[in-house]
Parts: sequence; C-alpha cells; structure tokens
Amino acid sequence: MERLHGRHALITGASRGIGAAIAERVAAEGADVVITARTVDHHDHLAGSLTETLARCRRHGTTVTAVAADLADPASRARIVPEALAALGGRIDILVNNAAAAIYASVLDYPPSRAHLMFEVNVHAPLELAQAVVPGMLEQGEGWIVNVSSATARPAPGPPFRTSGVTTKIGVYGATKAALNRVSNALAVELHSRGVRVNTVEPRAAVLSEGADALVGGTLRDDQIESMEAMVEATLALCDCPPDRTGGVHVSLDLLDELGITVMSLDGRSAHPSGQRGA
Repeated sequence: MERLHGRHALITGASRGIGAAIAERVAAEGADVVITARTVDHHDHLAGSLTETLARCRRHGTTVTAVAADLADPASRARIVPEALAALGGRIDILVNNAAAAIYASVLDYPPSRAHLMFEVNVHAPLELAQAVVPGMLEQGEGWIVNVSSATARPAPGPPFRTSGVTTKIGVYGATKAALNRVSNALAVELHSRGVRVNTVEPRAAVLSEGADALVGGTLRDDQIESMEAMVEATLALCDCPPDRTGGVHVSLDLLDELGITVMSLDGRSAHPSGQRGA
C-alpha cells in the first residue's frame, strides 16, 4: 500500500469505468489526484459521475480534486493541466489519458463529424495533455504517462475476415487508437534517458465498464471478459515503472504475467478473487 505516496496524478475520463477505478486505486496507493471528465453529477444514459468518483477516492485520505472539462473542445481541455497544477501544488508526476470517445459504425458511411470528434478526444487531447505536463516532469527529472489504448488498433487478420459482432464497426475507433500508440511511442523516443516514461496499455479482453457494457454487453462469453481490477493493476504498474520500461504497447494480462503481479482489489488491501490473471 501507498507505493505512490507523495506523488501527484492527473486522470482523464474518471467519471466512470476504467478511469474512475484507476483514480480510486491511485488514491488508495497514496497519491493526490485530479480527476477530469464532462459528467459532474449525472449522465443521461450512463451511471457514474465525477462527484461519485470524488467520494470513492477521498475515503483513502488523500487530496482529490475534480476539473470538469470536455476533451472534444480544445479550449476546454486547455484548462485541465493549469487547473490540475494549481490543485496539486504545481507538480504532476503521473498522467493517465484514459478518456475516449467510442462511436462504432461502418467505415463506408462513417459521419465525418463523428470521425473528427473521436480523433479530437482519442488522439489530439492525450497528445496535448502530455505536451503540457512534460516540461514539469523534465524539470523534476521523472514522470509517468500512461495512455489507455485498445486491441482494435491492430489490423483485422485475413482474408477471410471475421464479419460477426462489431468487427465491421470498429475501424475508425481502432484507427484513433493506432494513432495513439504511435504518438505514445514517439514521445517515449524523444524523452528516453530523460526520466519520463511513456507507455500505452490495453485490455486483453473486454472490460465491462458502463460504456462498454452499453456497446457490447450481453454479446460476450465469460472468456472474452477480464476484470476491471486486472486492467487497473496493469495500469498501476506503468504508473510506477522503471526508466527502461518506456515506449511499449502493453496488454494488461500479458504485462501482469510478465511481471508476476497479483491483481489486487481497487482499495489495494486484498487480492482479487480471480488471482494473478484477473480474468
């Protein structure tokens, strides 16, 4: 416990799902945290809010502050790092870019406005937030940037191609995540040997957050789902990794197996019932 004591973290997309769970675990590990998302009190269709995440995180006794912002709006997202720095005493050690827009539809008639929205949220926003925190991290001599990606970034194998389920609907979303992987790697290359680690992490299987459940819930077998705790544990490992672990595109359960890490509960106090793999 408290492996992040004294560190300051900024986590996006923290009103629900993976972002909210990461925020809780980071707070449980002793970090002061700024969380950001659009939903302050309630969402019209999905459970979860910044207010609820604040309550969960504050139970662990660290300083937790919320910044309401819309990552699709360049002016709105430009406020996030300055406000986070003000709340965290002028220092950000950890940035987790978790927020994402996931709009599934055929590439053949994908609306340009939706494609632009997804690239704003999934690529431009993480890059701009990283650019904003890097100068401080370089001055401190260390920092950790973790970008949450997706297996949809990889091209579909074939032919023949699988066309069942959402396979034909995830092309544009996957393209944004492929761009995020490449940008993350480029940041890592430029920052190598300067103390700032940059990695992406993606679930091996589906993590049924509120948003994912709304998109694909009920269509997956048990072996196609991994626990929220496993995804959070893998992300946490990259929030505290050594300098030579940078530039990677990591898969959650593979990383846990490689490092021999036991998946813990979100409060960090006990092992998750499904053990090391957390599936």
